[in-house]
Amino acid sequence: MNCEVPDRSLESKLRTKRRGDRSSRPLLVVLSGPSGVGKDTVLTRMRKLGRPFHYVITATTRPKRGGEKNGVDYHFLSRKEFQQMIDKHQFLEWANVYGNYYGVPKEEITSALSKGVDAVVKVDVQGAATIKKILPQAVFIFLMSPSVEELEKRLRKRRSESSTNLALRLERAKGEIKSLPLFDYVITSRQNKLDEVVSQIDAIVAAEKCRVKPRIVEL
Repeated sequence: MNCEVPDRSLESKLRTKRRGDRSSRPLLVVLSGPSGVGKDTVLTRMRKLGRPFHYVITATTRPKRGGEKNGVDYHFLSRKEFQQMIDKHQFLEWANVYGNYYGVPKEEITSALSKGVDAVVKVDVQGAATIKKILPQAVFIFLMSPSVEELEKRLRKRRSESSTNLALRLERAKGEIKSLPLFDYVITSRQNKLDEVVSQIDAIVAAEKCRVKPRIVEL
């Protein structure tokens, strides 16, 4: 049996070329799911673990919750400031959610992608549907709670919702689950298994980087 020794210099060159190809085609990852499912918590953990993304900061008119920081958790804007950004077409998508406005700043995404950096954006399911129409080449991940009961526990633990809003969010979550066909991947977010969720996102990104026909996101 004759086994040829592979050309290590050629293999190294091919690896470098593949890395170059991938870095020139950065991903836009859209993380979505029902309110209270833990999207912010997952992104915070990804940052702490040093995952190399540009984390797009959503703009909102809602009041800050305890411990939140402007420019870190959200861009907290007045309604006038938010409207000015709408008028200047500075949002990739925006919506009124439970009486407050939320929007994804377009410039943050274009800046990251132009530098070859993968970007991740967090939006509700309605926002994901809008982005899907504009940028179908993005990677869409749905974060799901193990059950509606578990989701209710998480929302109650936040202590930021009135009983009316809590009921609305739970009812909406049931409808949002029906939007799963819109997404490329679904991850179940379980209590005390945050790193498992991050690992699954890592696996998704790694798989996407190995696509024969890479996603090319153009704004």
